[in-house]
Amino acid sequence: MSKRDFLDLIDIPAADLRTILDDALTTKRARQGRLKGEVDAGAPLAGHMLAMIFEKASTRTRFSFEVGMHQLGGSAIVARAGEMQLGRGETVEDTARVLSRYVDAIMIRANDHADVEALAAAASVPVINGLTDRSHPCQILADLMTLEEHGIDLASAHLAWVGDGNNVCTSFIHAATKFGFKLTIGTPSRYAPDEEDVEAAQDLQARVHLYDTAEEAVAGADVVIADTFVSMGDADADQRLDLLEDYAVTTDLMELAKPTARFLHCLPAHRGEEVDAEVIDGPQSLVFDEAENRVHAQKAILKWCLNKL
Repeated sequence: MSKRDFLDLIDIPAADLRTILDDALTTKRARQGRLKGEVDAGAPLAGHMLAMIFEKASTRTRFSFEVGMHQLGGSAIVARAGEMQLGRGETVEDTARVLSRYVDAIMIRANDHADVEALAAAASVPVINGLTDRSHPCQILADLMTLEEHGIDLASAHLAWVGDGNNVCTSFIHAATKFGFKLTIGTPSRYAPDEEDVEAAQDLQARVHLYDTAEEAVAGADVVIADTFVSMGDADADQRLDLLEDYAVTTDLMELAKPTARFLHCLPAHRGEEVDAEVIDGPQSLVFDEAENRVHAQKAILKWCLNKL
């Protein structure tokens, strides 16, 4: 069987993504009432070792992957890139070849997406994209899992993204081609998502639409999604905050969505910038269910990568 990397949702068959989501939902239900350190029935990844490499700071990605690997019966080794020879000039390719001799899979949270692609090309074990400047596929599967848990049918849903058309937005665009939901994106032109990604999704008949205002994007939406206006590595913070100010998710903006609309944010959040506290801490918000589901979605991703689904 060929090696299964998890780099971008656009490259993974829709049927496989559906299998991953179904497993995440089933496994989570089976864990109800159990201690978080207990191993899943059958310990599906017993004896397996995951390497986790971080070029960027992390809370949810690190803890969810490490907890998830433990629950699956396996083990994880965590290292910051600066603690490895990778941080002193060893090539990505040599790092991949060496780690492939030690571990069964590699998860990397990286600055440059091209480095993750190079790592995957050189590694003989599966590589998982834990976040890059291009995309954040693990986050989006957790988000979609959360929506399904709360009764939202993805095929008929209208999701609205407002703010910076960043890496998380890109993965939502990719997901729209696989799950069929309508995606409306409201951004200033300077921070719009990559035109090639939008056109590629539209060529695949995805219902992805760009708007200049948050109000147009959110009108009638089932789900409103935001992210930080300034991400790690952004050098234009003042300009971003100025241009994106009108794209904050306020209570007034949420009133343009459906009365039953839900709010998502991948965290960390800056209350008073991209979202009002009344929204993120209010009854429409699913952000902490969303964060919890990183564990369950990533466990299913790990099993898929290691041919356990």
